Amino acid sequence: MTASNATSTLFTSDGRTAGQSLIERGLLLLKEREKAKGHVPPLGEADQPAKPSRINGRLVRRGSLAALIAAALAGAAYLYWDNAARYESTDDAFIAARQFSIAPKVSGYISAVPVTDNQHVKAGQVIARIDDRDYRTALAQAQAQVAAAQASISNIDAQINVQKAQVAQAGAQVEQNKASLAFDEIQAKRYDMLARENAIALQTAQQNDTALVQQQASLDTAKAGVTAAQRQITALIAQRGSAQANLANALAQLKQAELNLSYTTITAAQAGRVTNLSAAVGQFVSAGTALSSFVPQEETWVNANFKEIQLDRMRPGDAVTLRVDAYPERALQGHVASVQAGSGTAFSLLPSENATGNYVKIVQRVPVKITIDDLPKDVTLGPGMSVSPVVRVNSSPSLYENLRSWL
Repeated sequence: MTASNATSTLFTSDGRTAGQSLIERGLLLLKEREKAKGHVPPLGEADQPAKPSRINGRLVRRGSLAALIAAALAGAAYLYWDNAARYESTDDAFIAARQFSIAPKVSGYISAVPVTDNQHVKAGQVIARIDDRDYRTALAQAQAQVAAAQASISNIDAQINVQKAQVAQAGAQVEQNKASLAFDEIQAKRYDMLARENAIALQTAQQNDTALVQQQASLDTAKAGVTAAQRQITALIAQRGSAQANLANALAQLKQAELNLSYTTITAAQAGRVTNLSAAVGQFVSAGTALSSFVPQEETWVNANFKEIQLDRMRPGDAVTLRVDAYPERALQGHVASVQAGSGTAFSLLPSENATGNYVKIVQRVPVKITIDDLPKDVTLGPGMSVSPVVRVNSSPSLYENLRSWL
């Protein structure tokens, strides 16, 4: 071992010997043990307390730091309160729709069901078909009845035309009889004058008088024929009216037969989804039998049951952010459509009666209808699905929003 190495082992970097350093470490360990036991030995020079000026500086720095932290927390709390005060939310909200049952208007055996459960259909798309052979036969019978009624009217029209010709003929016969009567009257007068003058036999004059009477009777008969022919036309016109009524009835039956035939094809009245499908090929269904349920695509909204104390500033038209539990990553936009005029319990099957017994005040919930502005096409929204709506009841920007816009 060299001298330099021996010297380095005896002295530390601050000039103390190795033994002194070990003694000081031992004293420090004893002090720590005495502190743990609650006994503090007398302080040496090295252990004298810091000066008051240094202590005050530390306290000031710590107090300033605590004040800054408290101010920051108070500012953050105010920002949160100021922003949250502009919103109302609830987790008691569900998607609703005007779902209804699809049922046929005519009875028969189902021949085809071209849709399946939960399928999206367009307006006019076929959902089911009923065997239409019976209804096509009924349509053919109705068409035959219409044709028969039209033929009856045509027959009556032809009879009216014939009768009008007979009236004209009878009228001509009347004119002919009038002319013959006029001649017979002149002839009778002449023969009467000759008979008074004894120029002819009395019998000849009497024969002319008889012919005059006969001619007068013929004229009356012809006039009666004209009247009878005219009245026959009136009767035929009445018959034509009855035939027209029969035609109208036949046309109505034809229209009903056409409708019944069209009812054998059951189509969607609007776009939506077919749910709870129970129709099957070969099944006999009566009019009104439910074949499936239908959820319209456009008529979908959210029923949110807010507490009554949340409705003070809520008005129709307020913007709403919607999050469906089934699609938490999607944020839908909507607006308040209306607030129900009464709590949910007021319209229940058994409304509560608060006028009897002991009364405990309970905050009521009021349904609020929220319409969705733009229904998503890539996800399914059905009745009963849970939604978390957040309604913006104060449209003025909060301090937090102003700070965000400034930054």
